[in-house]
Amino acid sequence: MKSDVCKLLTKATDLKSVLKETVKSAVYRDLDRKETSRLRLLAEELIEMLPELLQFSEGEFWVESEGKNFELHVTLQPNQTLTAERRKKLLDVSTSKTNAAAVGIMAKIRLAAEFMLVDYEKSSGMSESFYIPGTPTVITFADPLWTLNAYREGAKKAQGETWDELEKSIVANLADDVVVALQGRQVDIVVKKAF
Repeated sequence: MKSDVCKLLTKATDLKSVLKETVKSAVYRDLDRKETSRLRLLAEELIEMLPELLQFSEGEFWVESEGKNFELHVTLQPNQTLTAERRKKLLDVSTSKTNAAAVGIMAKIRLAAEFMLVDYEKSSGMSESFYIPGTPTVITFADPLWTLNAYREGAKKAQGETWDELEKSIVANLADDVVVALQGRQVDIVVKKAF
């Protein structure tokens, strides 16, 4: 079953509709209170990264479910190209005026989506802090995909700070997988959870 589709704008009221649709889908599939809370928590984590991405894109959200298998979907379409100049304006908002290392899983998911939305000609000059050792330094058209499971595998091998970050992450501990993929000019983010 596919839920109603929510248009995503930067207004908080638009983002609250994501939570309502998530809970409505959980109730429809007879999730208990604990399961509903976990699904809602995943939606809340997803919402936290959206305002930054929606500054230069438009989006939609919906829930797909079959039995007790759920997917939280976000699609983003750039409403303008994120050129180096526009990216600099976004960075100027930050205190340090730099693209600081992405800390936390949701920051890495947001960064993966940003990389896919950005002007590819300029992407090679961006921070490599999103990537873990042994992976490509730039997302290319040949590999427009980031998954939490692949990140987990790399983190197991690397250990250290990357692994600690995973252990502390709500999303990494609750979601079965997160997929960020490029389809044409559209970026899809899918959070998967089976109860």
